[in-house]
Amino acid sequence: MDKGTVDENSDSIALPALGCLELRTHPLRGRGVFTRLPIVKGTLVHISPVLLFDHAEYSEHGKHTKLDHYTYCWQGGFALALGLGSMFNHEPFGCENIGFTRDTGAGLIRYTALRDIVAGEELCICYGPNVWFDVSTKASNEQESSNHALEGNALQQPQTAEDLLQCFDI
Repeated sequence: MDKGTVDENSDSIALPALGCLELRTHPLRGRGVFTRLPIVKGTLVHISPVLLFDHAEYSEHGKHTKLDHYTYCWQGGFALALGLGSMFNHEPFGCENIGFTRDTGAGLIRYTALRDIVAGEELCICYGPNVWFDVSTKASNEQESSNHALEGNALQQPQTAEDLLQCFDI
């Protein structure tokens, strides 16, 4: 069975784990996911099973709690990513180093490195254009600044709605 795939003949789902990931507290963002070792572009970094909420349950309960800051839009409602999935902090579109793919059939979210990531770097996803907090344009540390500069056009913001949607698996 491939890493992160559902075995059609059982209820088993492989959940590969990188042993180099850790939670750290960032001075501005709070807790986040960091790597102790370099990660190569395209690496499957994490798989999170999800806890699903239908629209009614979420509207009645979930959106009135801290869960509202950690859920993903999902087919038929919302999903809370378990494991590290709810711990990835935000970077604006084009600056994130981790992408995610929803697997609605298996109830999973897969997180993949969008570029090479250096040891000590925070792993961040793009939450989309409508975040509920003030997005600081200042790089969180010199290492992240130099990494983004090496990416060339990685700092370009989407020009159209179609450009923005390309970073999401909807």
